[in-house]
Amino acid sequence: MSTLLETRRIALLLEYEGTRFAGSQFQKNARTVQSVLEAAIQAVTSESPRAAFAGRTDSGVHAWGQVVSFVTGAGHSSEVFARALNYYLPEDVSVRAASEVPLGFDVRRRAIRRHYRYRILENGPRPVLERHFVWHVTSALDVPAMRQAAAHLLGEHDFAAFTQPSAGASQSTMRRVYAAHLLRQGGLLLLDIEGSAFLPQQVRRIAGALVEVGRGRLSPDDFQQFAEQGTAGAARLVAPPQGLCLMAVRYQEELFEYEKREDLYP
Repeated sequence: MSTLLETRRIALLLEYEGTRFAGSQFQKNARTVQSVLEAAIQAVTSESPRAAFAGRTDSGVHAWGQVVSFVTGAGHSSEVFARALNYYLPEDVSVRAASEVPLGFDVRRRAIRRHYRYRILENGPRPVLERHFVWHVTSALDVPAMRQAAAHLLGEHDFAAFTQPSAGASQSTMRRVYAAHLLRQGGLLLLDIEGSAFLPQQVRRIAGALVEVGRGRLSPDDFQQFAEQGTAGAARLVAPPQGLCLMAVRYQEELFEYEKREDLYP
């Protein structure tokens, strides 16, 4: 590792398709977003820093607005970092923007909101071109009932029911949800959830439970009682990972501008 002449921290706005990744965080003998990003950073700087991620994504989960940072002694401008890293990154990862931040800036702890989107393809034939980006639900869904149930997510609650059974033993399961919307877009049903932070599998288990409401297997009142029971992992239906995308990470000081998209991930 080279000697750092003037240590700086660079933040990146990262987009990636999670299909061929075993998640965002480094794993031995597995292809992860962190491993390919750190290899690109080393190619550009001849340094071997660790990349810090604002949010963890599972295998198969995508990101359009992941925020990552790393420490470097290289003197490149933010714009040069973005171009140079993209040269070395594989086709399923891209740096959308780069910005220098204070050296002590913690991209995970300083985040105040995270926005996830889950995409459901309702009814219709099995998709091919979008199979890596949607959950295909073969039955028609009662969307008004799903919206009524989703309203119970707002505010600060114990979300133990919507996480892995083992998660409640190692961390608090209290979280705050600021927004939970269901929007139709053609044949798609978009579930947007914005919160302070999320438990492992929280959004996927919420999506799974809401689909159960849409199928008529749970009522909105059942959903509320189910969500309030506080039993870790009680929401057993985990929606498949390919429908989930980390859309944005928000800070008190906005690091990047998130332009609105009206196509794949508006």
